[in-house]
Amino acid sequence: MELKEAVSCRKAALIPRGSWLFPTCVLCTYGFFANLRPSEPFLTPYLLGPDKNLTETQVYNEIYPVWTYSYLVLLFPVFLATDYLCYKPVIIMQGLSLMITWFMLLYAQGTLAVQFLEFFYGISTATEIAYYSYIYSVVNNDMYQKVTSYCRTATLTGLTVGSVTGQLLVSVTNWSLFSLNVISLISVSVAFVTSWFLPMPVKSLFFHQTFNGHDKKSADLEKRSGSKNGRLTHTAELEEVEAQIPLNTEAHEADKQYTKTQSISLTKVLRTLWKDFLHCYSSRTLLSWSVWWALSTCGYFQVINYSQGLWEEVAPSSRSGIYNGSVEAVSTLLGAITVFVVGYIKISWSTWGELLLALFSLVNAIAVYIMDVIGNIWVCYAMYVLFRSIYTILITIATFQIAANLNMECYALVFGVNTFVALALQTLMTVIVVDSSGLGLGILTQFKIYAGYFAIIAFIFFVCGLFNVMKNCRHKQDTPKSLDSRFSLKANGSL
Repeated sequence: MELKEAVSCRKAALIPRGSWLFPTCVLCTYGFFANLRPSEPFLTPYLLGPDKNLTETQVYNEIYPVWTYSYLVLLFPVFLATDYLCYKPVIIMQGLSLMITWFMLLYAQGTLAVQFLEFFYGISTATEIAYYSYIYSVVNNDMYQKVTSYCRTATLTGLTVGSVTGQLLVSVTNWSLFSLNVISLISVSVAFVTSWFLPMPVKSLFFHQTFNGHDKKSADLEKRSGSKNGRLTHTAELEEVEAQIPLNTEAHEADKQYTKTQSISLTKVLRTLWKDFLHCYSSRTLLSWSVWWALSTCGYFQVINYSQGLWEEVAPSSRSGIYNGSVEAVSTLLGAITVFVVGYIKISWSTWGELLLALFSLVNAIAVYIMDVIGNIWVCYAMYVLFRSIYTILITIATFQIAANLNMECYALVFGVNTFVALALQTLMTVIVVDSSGLGLGILTQFKIYAGYFAIIAFIFFVCGLFNVMKNCRHKQDTPKSLDSRFSLKANGSL
Protein backbone atom coordinates (compact mmCIF):
# COMPACT_ATOMS: atom_id res chain seq x y z
CA MET A 1 0.00 0.00 0.00
CA GLU A 2 2.84 2.37 0.84
CA LEU A 3 4.34 1.82 -2.60
CA LYS A 4 1.03 2.53 -4.35
CA GLU A 5 0.45 5.65 -2.28
CA ALA A 6 3.93 6.91 -3.14
CA VAL A 7 3.35 6.18 -6.83
CA SER A 8 0.04 8.06 -6.74
CA CYS A 9 1.64 11.07 -5.08
CA ARG A 10 4.43 11.16 -7.65
CA LYS A 11 1.89 10.93 -10.47
CA ALA A 12 0.07 13.95 -9.16
CA ALA A 13 3.31 15.89 -8.82
CA LEU A 14 4.97 14.97 -12.10
CA ILE A 15 2.27 14.31 -14.69
CA PRO A 16 0.14 17.32 -15.60
CA ARG A 17 -3.58 16.71 -16.05
CA GLY A 18 -4.49 16.04 -19.70
CA SER A 19 -0.89 15.39 -20.73
CA TRP A 20 -2.02 12.35 -22.69
CA LEU A 21 -4.15 14.44 -25.04
CA PHE A 22 -1.46 16.16 -27.13
CA PRO A 23 0.64 13.07 -28.06
CA THR A 24 -2.53 11.06 -28.71
CA CYS A 25 -3.94 13.72 -31.05
CA VAL A 26 -0.63 14.03 -32.92
CA LEU A 27 -0.27 10.25 -33.24
CA CYS A 28 -3.88 9.84 -34.43
CA THR A 29 -3.36 12.60 -37.00
CA TYR A 30 -0.23 10.83 -38.20
CA GLY A 31 -2.03 7.46 -38.38
CA PHE A 32 -4.94 8.93 -40.32
CA PHE A 33 -2.84 10.59 -43.03
CA ALA A 34 -0.31 7.74 -43.23
CA ASN A 35 -3.16 5.37 -44.11
CA LEU A 36 -5.16 7.74 -46.31
CA ARG A 37 -3.85 6.36 -49.59
CA PRO A 38 -6.55 6.39 -52.31
CA SER A 39 -4.27 4.68 -54.84
CA GLU A 40 -3.50 1.56 -52.81
CA PRO A 41 -6.62 -0.45 -53.78
CA PHE A 42 -5.66 0.14 -57.44
CA LEU A 43 -1.95 -0.75 -57.21
CA THR A 44 -2.04 -3.83 -59.44
CA PRO A 45 -4.03 -2.17 -62.29
CA TYR A 46 -1.62 0.78 -62.05
CA LEU A 47 1.49 -1.40 -62.37
CA LEU A 48 -0.02 -3.41 -65.23
CA GLY A 49 -1.37 -0.31 -66.97
CA PRO A 50 0.28 2.14 -69.36
CA ASP A 51 1.95 4.14 -66.58
CA LYS A 52 4.36 1.31 -65.71
CA ASN A 53 3.63 -1.18 -68.50
CA LEU A 54 4.80 -4.21 -66.49
CA THR A 55 3.77 -7.80 -67.22
CA GLU A 56 1.82 -10.04 -64.87
CA THR A 57 4.87 -12.27 -64.38
CA GLN A 58 7.01 -9.26 -63.42
CA VAL A 59 4.42 -7.93 -60.96
CA TYR A 60 3.30 -11.18 -59.30
CA ASN A 61 6.45 -13.30 -59.43
CA GLU A 62 9.31 -10.77 -59.30
CA ILE A 63 8.11 -7.54 -57.66
CA TYR A 64 5.52 -8.40 -55.01
CA PRO A 65 7.72 -11.07 -53.31
CA VAL A 66 10.30 -8.37 -52.46
CA TRP A 67 7.93 -6.87 -49.88
CA THR A 68 7.68 -10.22 -48.09
CA TYR A 69 11.45 -10.72 -48.00
CA SER A 70 12.25 -7.18 -46.83
CA TYR A 71 9.54 -7.26 -44.16
CA LEU A 72 10.94 -10.50 -42.72
CA VAL A 73 14.56 -9.32 -42.74
CA LEU A 74 13.76 -5.96 -41.17
CA LEU A 75 11.22 -7.00 -38.53
CA PHE A 76 13.55 -8.05 -35.69
CA PRO A 77 16.19 -5.30 -36.18
CA VAL A 78 13.40 -2.72 -36.32
CA PHE A 79 11.84 -4.22 -33.17
CA LEU A 80 15.11 -3.63 -31.26
CA ALA A 81 15.80 -0.27 -32.92
CA THR A 82 12.30 0.95 -32.01
CA ASP A 83 12.94 0.35 -28.33
CA TYR A 84 16.57 1.58 -28.38
CA LEU A 85 15.76 4.82 -30.25
CA CYS A 86 12.61 5.46 -28.16
CA TYR A 87 9.98 5.15 -30.91
CA LYS A 88 9.83 8.66 -32.38
CA PRO A 89 12.84 8.35 -34.79
CA VAL A 90 11.39 5.09 -36.13
CA ILE A 91 7.97 6.71 -36.70
CA ILE A 92 9.75 9.49 -38.61
CA MET A 93 11.54 6.80 -40.62
CA GLN A 94 8.19 5.20 -41.44
CA GLY A 95 6.84 8.51 -42.73
CA LEU A 96 9.98 9.03 -44.84
CA SER A 97 9.84 5.52 -46.29
CA LEU A 98 6.17 6.03 -47.25
CA MET A 99 7.11 9.27 -49.03
CA ILE A 100 9.91 7.50 -50.92
CA THR A 101 7.58 4.63 -51.82
CA TRP A 102 4.92 6.86 -53.37
CA PHE A 103 7.44 9.16 -55.05
CA MET A 104 9.00 6.11 -56.73
CA LEU A 105 5.54 4.80 -57.56
CA LEU A 106 4.99 7.99 -59.54
CA TYR A 107 8.31 8.21 -61.37
CA ALA A 108 10.26 4.92 -61.13
CA GLN A 109 10.32 2.77 -64.27
CA GLY A 110 11.38 -0.82 -64.83
CA THR A 111 11.32 -3.99 -62.74
CA LEU A 112 14.44 -3.23 -60.67
CA ALA A 113 13.23 0.26 -59.70
CA VAL A 114 9.83 -1.04 -58.60
CA GLN A 115 11.56 -3.81 -56.61
CA PHE A 116 13.42 -1.08 -54.69
CA LEU A 117 10.04 0.57 -54.19
CA GLU A 118 8.76 -2.64 -52.58
CA PHE A 119 11.80 -2.67 -50.29
CA PHE A 120 10.98 0.80 -48.99
CA TYR A 121 7.38 -0.28 -48.53
CA GLY A 122 8.71 -3.20 -46.48
CA ILE A 123 10.50 -0.67 -44.26
CA SER A 124 7.25 1.24 -43.72
CA THR A 125 5.42 -1.98 -42.84
CA ALA A 126 8.11 -3.20 -40.43
CA THR A 127 8.16 0.15 -38.63
CA GLU A 128 4.43 0.00 -37.85
CA ILE A 129 5.46 -1.49 -34.51
CA ALA A 130 6.72 1.96 -33.50
CA TYR A 131 3.34 3.53 -34.23
CA TYR A 132 1.39 1.01 -32.16
CA SER A 133 3.81 0.98 -29.20
CA TYR A 134 4.81 4.66 -28.98
CA ILE A 135 1.75 5.80 -27.09
CA TYR A 136 2.40 3.39 -24.19
CA SER A 137 5.66 5.17 -23.41
CA VAL A 138 4.11 8.61 -22.97
CA VAL A 139 0.80 8.00 -21.17
CA ASN A 140 -0.16 6.34 -17.90
CA ASN A 141 -1.34 2.75 -18.00
CA ASP A 142 -4.86 3.69 -16.87
CA MET A 143 -5.21 5.41 -20.27
CA TYR A 144 -3.96 2.47 -22.37
CA GLN A 145 -7.39 1.16 -23.43
CA LYS A 146 -8.67 4.61 -24.41
CA VAL A 147 -5.60 5.74 -26.39
CA THR A 148 -5.30 2.34 -28.11
CA SER A 149 -8.87 2.60 -29.36
CA TYR A 150 -8.23 6.16 -30.59
CA CYS A 151 -5.07 5.20 -32.50
CA ARG A 152 -6.61 2.13 -34.14
CA THR A 153 -9.74 4.07 -35.02
CA ALA A 154 -7.55 6.69 -36.71
CA THR A 155 -5.83 4.11 -38.91
CA LEU A 156 -9.10 2.36 -39.83
CA THR A 157 -10.71 5.71 -40.62
CA GLY A 158 -7.76 6.67 -42.81
CA LEU A 159 -7.97 3.36 -44.69
CA THR A 160 -11.73 3.70 -45.18
CA VAL A 161 -11.64 7.35 -46.27
CA GLY A 162 -8.75 6.62 -48.63
CA SER A 163 -10.52 3.67 -50.25
CA VAL A 164 -13.82 5.56 -50.64
CA THR A 165 -12.04 8.64 -52.03
CA GLY A 166 -10.15 6.56 -54.57
CA GLN A 167 -13.27 4.77 -55.71
CA LEU A 168 -15.26 8.01 -56.10
CA LEU A 169 -12.48 9.71 -58.03
CA VAL A 170 -12.12 6.75 -60.40
CA SER A 171 -15.80 5.96 -60.92
CA VAL A 172 -17.44 9.40 -60.75
CA THR A 173 -14.84 11.92 -61.92
CA ASN A 174 -12.76 9.48 -64.02
CA TRP A 175 -9.44 10.52 -62.50
CA SER A 176 -6.34 8.66 -63.62
CA LEU A 177 -4.55 6.21 -61.32
CA PHE A 178 -1.48 8.45 -61.56
CA SER A 179 -3.49 11.28 -59.96
CA LEU A 180 -4.53 8.99 -57.10
CA ASN A 181 -0.87 8.33 -56.39
CA VAL A 182 -0.23 12.08 -56.28
CA ILE A 183 -2.92 12.42 -53.59
CA SER A 184 -1.38 9.49 -51.69
CA LEU A 185 2.05 11.15 -51.82
CA ILE A 186 0.61 14.40 -50.45
CA SER A 187 -1.16 12.52 -47.65
CA VAL A 188 1.91 10.56 -46.50
CA SER A 189 3.96 13.78 -46.71
CA VAL A 190 1.53 15.41 -44.27
CA ALA A 191 2.00 12.37 -42.01
CA PHE A 192 5.79 12.73 -42.22
CA VAL A 193 5.62 16.41 -41.18
CA THR A 194 3.20 15.56 -38.36
CA SER A 195 5.57 12.92 -36.93
CA TRP A 196 8.11 15.61 -36.01
CA PHE A 197 5.65 17.12 -33.51
CA LEU A 198 5.45 13.94 -31.42
CA PRO A 199 6.95 14.38 -27.91
CA MET A 200 10.16 12.40 -27.44
CA PRO A 201 9.68 9.59 -24.87
CA VAL A 202 12.14 9.35 -21.97
CA LYS A 203 11.77 5.61 -21.45
CA SER A 204 11.14 2.39 -23.33
CA LEU A 205 10.32 -1.21 -22.52
CA PHE A 206 13.79 -2.76 -22.60
CA PHE A 207 16.75 -0.47 -23.30
CA HIS A 208 15.76 2.65 -21.35
CA GLN A 209 14.10 2.03 -18.00
CA THR A 210 13.41 4.52 -15.19
CA PHE A 211 14.34 3.81 -11.60
CA ASN A 212 13.70 5.75 -8.37
CA GLY A 213 14.15 5.68 -4.65
CA HIS A 214 11.31 3.20 -4.19
CA ASP A 215 13.08 0.41 -6.08
CA LYS A 216 14.58 -1.13 -2.94
CA LYS A 217 11.23 -1.19 -1.19
CA SER A 218 9.69 -2.68 -4.34
CA ALA A 219 12.29 -5.45 -4.34
CA ASP A 220 11.55 -6.22 -0.68
CA LEU A 221 7.86 -6.45 -1.45
CA GLU A 222 8.59 -8.87 -4.29
CA LYS A 223 10.59 -11.15 -2.01
CA ARG A 224 7.83 -11.21 0.57
CA SER A 225 5.10 -11.82 -2.02
CA GLY A 226 7.00 -14.58 -3.80
CA SER A 227 5.32 -13.65 -7.07
CA LYS A 228 7.11 -14.93 -10.17
CA ASN A 229 6.10 -11.90 -12.20
CA GLY A 230 6.33 -9.44 -9.33
CA ARG A 231 9.37 -7.71 -10.78
CA LEU A 232 7.63 -6.87 -13.99
CA THR A 233 4.42 -5.75 -12.30
CA HIS A 234 6.07 -3.39 -9.81
CA THR A 235 8.57 -2.10 -12.34
CA ALA A 236 5.75 -1.23 -14.73
CA GLU A 237 3.93 0.46 -11.86
CA LEU A 238 6.99 2.58 -11.11
CA GLU A 239 7.90 3.29 -14.73
CA GLU A 240 4.53 4.79 -15.58
CA VAL A 241 5.32 7.58 -13.10
CA GLU A 242 8.18 8.79 -15.26
CA ALA A 243 6.32 8.59 -18.57
CA GLN A 244 5.44 12.28 -18.62
CA ILE A 245 8.04 14.25 -16.62
CA PRO A 246 7.46 17.96 -17.32
CA LEU A 247 10.58 19.74 -18.54
CA ASN A 248 12.08 22.85 -16.91
CA THR A 249 9.92 22.76 -13.79
CA GLU A 250 10.82 22.89 -10.13
CA ALA A 251 9.14 19.55 -9.54
CA HIS A 252 11.39 17.93 -12.12
CA GLU A 253 14.54 19.54 -10.70
CA ALA A 254 13.69 18.47 -7.16
CA ASP A 255 13.04 14.94 -8.29
CA LYS A 256 16.35 14.41 -10.09
CA GLN A 257 17.98 13.03 -6.96
CA TYR A 258 15.34 10.28 -6.77
CA THR A 259 14.93 9.28 -10.43
CA LYS A 260 17.15 8.38 -13.35
CA THR A 261 16.95 6.63 -16.68
CA GLN A 262 19.28 3.67 -17.06
CA SER A 263 20.37 2.23 -20.39
CA ILE A 264 20.47 -1.57 -20.58
CA SER A 265 23.03 -3.46 -22.69
CA LEU A 266 21.96 -5.40 -25.78
CA THR A 267 23.21 -8.68 -24.27
CA LYS A 268 21.08 -8.22 -21.17
CA VAL A 269 18.03 -7.29 -23.26
CA LEU A 270 18.42 -10.41 -25.43
CA ARG A 271 18.87 -12.59 -22.34
CA THR A 272 15.70 -11.15 -20.81
CA LEU A 273 13.78 -11.66 -24.05
CA TRP A 274 14.87 -15.30 -24.22
CA LYS A 275 13.77 -16.00 -20.63
CA ASP A 276 10.42 -14.32 -21.23
CA PHE A 277 10.03 -16.28 -24.47
CA LEU A 278 10.49 -19.63 -22.72
CA HIS A 279 8.14 -18.62 -19.92
CA CYS A 280 5.35 -17.37 -22.20
CA TYR A 281 5.26 -20.28 -24.63
CA SER A 282 5.22 -22.86 -21.85
CA SER A 283 1.45 -22.20 -21.63
CA ARG A 284 -0.54 -24.58 -23.86
CA THR A 285 -3.38 -22.09 -24.33
CA LEU A 286 -1.07 -19.27 -25.36
CA LEU A 287 0.88 -21.61 -27.63
CA SER A 288 -2.30 -22.79 -29.34
CA TRP A 289 -3.55 -19.27 -30.10
CA SER A 290 -0.06 -18.21 -31.19
CA VAL A 291 0.23 -21.13 -33.62
CA TRP A 292 -3.11 -20.18 -35.16
CA TRP A 293 -1.99 -16.53 -35.29
CA ALA A 294 1.21 -17.37 -37.19
CA LEU A 295 -0.35 -19.88 -39.60
CA SER A 296 -3.42 -17.79 -40.44
CA THR A 297 -1.55 -14.49 -40.73
CA CYS A 298 0.77 -16.11 -43.26
CA GLY A 299 -2.19 -17.17 -45.42
CA TYR A 300 -3.98 -13.85 -44.85
CA PHE A 301 -0.98 -11.85 -46.12
CA GLN A 302 -0.77 -13.98 -49.25
CA VAL A 303 -4.47 -13.64 -50.06
CA ILE A 304 -4.51 -9.89 -49.41
CA ASN A 305 -1.31 -9.26 -51.37
CA TYR A 306 -2.44 -11.09 -54.49
CA SER A 307 -6.21 -10.54 -54.44
CA GLN A 308 -5.94 -7.57 -56.82
CA GLY A 309 -4.10 -9.85 -59.22
CA LEU A 310 -6.94 -12.37 -59.04
CA TRP A 311 -9.53 -9.64 -59.68
CA GLU A 312 -7.49 -8.45 -62.64
CA GLU A 313 -7.50 -12.00 -63.98
CA VAL A 314 -11.27 -12.41 -63.51
CA ALA A 315 -12.26 -8.93 -64.78
CA PRO A 316 -9.37 -7.03 -66.48
CA SER A 317 -9.47 -3.31 -65.68
CA SER A 318 -8.90 -2.51 -69.35
CA ARG A 319 -12.29 -3.98 -70.24
CA SER A 320 -14.45 -3.36 -67.15
CA GLY A 321 -14.96 -0.98 -64.24
CA ILE A 322 -12.76 -1.17 -61.15
CA TYR A 323 -14.45 -1.29 -57.76
CA ASN A 324 -11.42 -2.28 -55.66
CA GLY A 325 -11.73 0.85 -53.52
CA SER A 326 -15.33 0.10 -52.60
CA VAL A 327 -14.49 -3.46 -51.66
CA GLU A 328 -11.58 -2.38 -49.45
CA ALA A 329 -13.75 0.26 -47.77
CA VAL A 330 -16.60 -2.19 -47.10
CA SER A 331 -14.27 -4.89 -45.79
CA THR A 332 -12.48 -2.43 -43.48
CA LEU A 333 -15.73 -0.96 -42.15
CA LEU A 334 -17.34 -4.36 -41.68
CA GLY A 335 -14.20 -5.57 -39.93
CA ALA A 336 -14.36 -2.64 -37.51
CA ILE A 337 -18.04 -3.39 -36.76
CA THR A 338 -17.42 -7.09 -36.17
CA VAL A 339 -14.50 -6.31 -33.86
CA PHE A 340 -16.83 -4.11 -31.79
CA VAL A 341 -19.45 -6.88 -31.62
CA VAL A 342 -16.86 -9.46 -30.53
CA GLY A 343 -16.38 -7.53 -27.29
CA TYR A 344 -19.90 -8.54 -26.21
CA ILE A 345 -19.70 -12.25 -27.10
CA LYS A 346 -19.64 -14.51 -24.04
CA ILE A 347 -18.18 -17.95 -24.66
CA SER A 348 -15.74 -20.34 -22.99
CA TRP A 349 -12.80 -19.84 -25.34
CA SER A 350 -10.63 -22.22 -23.32
CA THR A 351 -13.05 -25.06 -24.14
CA TRP A 352 -14.48 -24.21 -27.56
CA GLY A 353 -11.84 -21.83 -28.94
CA GLU A 354 -9.88 -24.35 -31.01
CA LEU A 355 -13.02 -25.84 -32.58
CA LEU A 356 -14.24 -22.36 -33.52
CA LEU A 357 -10.83 -21.59 -35.03
CA ALA A 358 -11.17 -24.78 -37.06
CA LEU A 359 -14.70 -23.87 -38.20
CA PHE A 360 -13.85 -20.35 -39.29
CA SER A 361 -10.59 -21.46 -40.93
CA LEU A 362 -12.67 -23.89 -42.98
CA VAL A 363 -15.04 -21.06 -43.97
CA ASN A 364 -12.01 -19.02 -45.07
CA ALA A 365 -10.73 -21.97 -47.10
CA ILE A 366 -14.11 -22.24 -48.87
CA ALA A 367 -14.21 -18.46 -49.44
CA VAL A 368 -10.76 -18.44 -51.05
CA TYR A 369 -11.62 -21.46 -53.20
CA ILE A 370 -14.86 -19.82 -54.41
CA MET A 371 -12.93 -16.64 -55.25
CA ASP A 372 -10.67 -18.73 -57.44
CA VAL A 373 -13.06 -21.01 -59.33
CA ILE A 374 -16.33 -19.09 -59.82
CA GLY A 375 -14.96 -16.54 -62.28
CA ASN A 376 -17.45 -13.81 -61.32
CA ILE A 377 -15.97 -10.55 -60.05
CA TRP A 378 -18.88 -9.77 -57.72
CA VAL A 379 -18.61 -13.20 -56.10
CA CYS A 380 -14.87 -12.57 -55.72
CA TYR A 381 -15.58 -9.27 -54.01
CA ALA A 382 -18.14 -10.82 -51.65
CA MET A 383 -15.83 -13.70 -50.69
CA TYR A 384 -12.99 -11.24 -50.11
CA VAL A 385 -15.12 -9.20 -47.70
CA LEU A 386 -16.17 -12.39 -45.89
CA PHE A 387 -12.55 -13.58 -45.70
CA ARG A 388 -11.24 -10.31 -44.25
CA SER A 389 -14.11 -10.00 -41.76
CA ILE A 390 -13.58 -13.52 -40.39
CA TYR A 391 -9.84 -12.99 -40.06
CA THR A 392 -10.39 -9.64 -38.30
CA ILE A 393 -12.75 -11.29 -35.80
CA LEU A 394 -10.40 -14.17 -35.05
CA ILE A 395 -7.22 -12.11 -34.80
CA THR A 396 -9.00 -9.80 -32.36
CA ILE A 397 -10.03 -12.76 -30.20
CA ALA A 398 -6.51 -14.21 -30.43
CA THR A 399 -5.03 -10.86 -29.41
CA PHE A 400 -7.26 -10.69 -26.35
CA GLN A 401 -6.63 -14.31 -25.35
CA ILE A 402 -2.87 -13.92 -25.62
CA ALA A 403 -2.71 -10.54 -23.88
CA ALA A 404 -5.17 -11.35 -21.08
CA ASN A 405 -2.57 -12.73 -18.67
CA LEU A 406 0.60 -11.11 -19.98
CA ASN A 407 2.41 -8.02 -18.77
CA MET A 408 3.36 -5.37 -21.31
CA GLU A 409 6.91 -6.68 -21.89
CA CYS A 410 5.73 -10.19 -22.73
CA TYR A 411 2.81 -8.79 -24.74
CA ALA A 412 5.20 -7.04 -27.12
CA LEU A 413 7.51 -10.06 -27.29
CA VAL A 414 4.80 -12.63 -28.06
CA PHE A 415 3.15 -10.50 -30.73
CA GLY A 416 6.53 -9.82 -32.31
CA VAL A 417 7.48 -13.51 -32.34
CA ASN A 418 4.10 -14.52 -33.79
CA THR A 419 4.43 -11.97 -36.57
CA PHE A 420 8.00 -13.05 -37.29
CA VAL A 421 6.97 -16.73 -37.58
CA ALA A 422 4.08 -15.72 -39.85
CA LEU A 423 6.48 -13.81 -42.10
CA ALA A 424 8.97 -16.69 -42.13
CA LEU A 425 6.20 -19.06 -43.28
CA GLN A 426 5.00 -16.51 -45.82
CA THR A 427 8.54 -16.14 -47.17
CA LEU A 428 8.83 -19.91 -47.55
CA MET A 429 5.47 -20.05 -49.33
CA THR A 430 6.43 -17.11 -51.56
CA VAL A 431 9.76 -18.67 -52.54
CA ILE A 432 8.14 -21.99 -53.42
CA VAL A 433 4.81 -20.90 -54.93
CA VAL A 434 5.15 -17.33 -56.20
CA ASP A 435 8.76 -16.37 -56.88
CA SER A 436 10.00 -16.86 -60.44
CA SER A 437 13.07 -18.62 -59.01
CA GLY A 438 10.70 -21.24 -57.52
CA LEU A 439 7.60 -22.68 -59.15
CA GLY A 440 6.38 -19.25 -60.29
CA LEU A 441 2.77 -20.43 -60.46
CA GLY A 442 -0.05 -18.45 -62.03
CA ILE A 443 -2.44 -16.47 -59.88
CA LEU A 444 -5.34 -18.96 -60.22
CA THR A 445 -3.18 -21.90 -59.17
CA GLN A 446 -1.82 -19.87 -56.26
CA PHE A 447 -5.29 -19.31 -54.83
CA LYS A 448 -6.09 -23.02 -55.01
CA ILE A 449 -3.00 -23.60 -52.89
CA TYR A 450 -4.04 -20.89 -50.42
CA ALA A 451 -7.48 -22.50 -50.09
CA GLY A 452 -5.85 -25.86 -49.37
CA TYR A 453 -3.55 -24.16 -46.84
CA PHE A 454 -6.51 -22.85 -44.82
CA ALA A 455 -8.18 -26.27 -45.05
CA ILE A 456 -5.05 -27.81 -43.46
CA ILE A 457 -5.21 -25.22 -40.65
CA ALA A 458 -8.87 -26.13 -40.10
CA PHE A 459 -8.03 -29.85 -39.89
CA ILE A 460 -5.18 -29.27 -37.40
CA PHE A 461 -7.32 -27.21 -35.04
CA PHE A 462 -10.33 -29.52 -35.42
CA VAL A 463 -8.24 -32.44 -34.14
CA CYS A 464 -6.71 -30.36 -31.32
CA GLY A 465 -10.09 -28.85 -30.41
CA LEU A 466 -11.82 -32.22 -30.31
CA PHE A 467 -9.12 -33.58 -28.04
CA ASN A 468 -9.40 -30.52 -25.77
CA VAL A 469 -13.21 -30.75 -25.48
CA MET A 470 -13.04 -34.46 -24.65
CA LYS A 471 -10.38 -33.80 -22.02
CA ASN A 472 -12.45 -31.04 -20.41
CA CYS A 473 -15.58 -33.22 -20.41
CA ARG A 474 -13.69 -36.05 -18.70
CA HIS A 475 -12.30 -33.59 -16.17
CA LYS A 476 -15.80 -32.28 -15.35
CA GLN A 477 -17.09 -35.84 -14.96
CA ASP A 478 -14.22 -36.87 -12.68
CA THR A 479 -14.47 -33.79 -10.43
CA PRO A 480 -17.96 -34.57 -8.94
CA LYS A 481 -16.90 -38.19 -8.32
CA SER A 482 -13.83 -37.01 -6.47
CA LEU A 483 -15.90 -34.61 -4.36
CA ASP A 484 -18.53 -37.29 -3.61
CA SER A 485 -15.77 -39.63 -2.52
CA ARG A 486 -14.32 -37.05 -0.14
CA PHE A 487 -17.73 -36.22 1.34
CA SER A 488 -18.41 -39.93 1.81
CA LEU A 489 -15.14 -40.39 3.66
CA LYS A 490 -15.91 -37.39 5.87
CA ALA A 491 -19.32 -38.86 6.74
CA ASN A 492 -17.67 -42.10 7.79
CA GLY A 493 -15.16 -40.26 9.98
CA SER A 494 -12.20 -41.13 7.81
CA LEU A 495 -11.15 -37.50 7.28
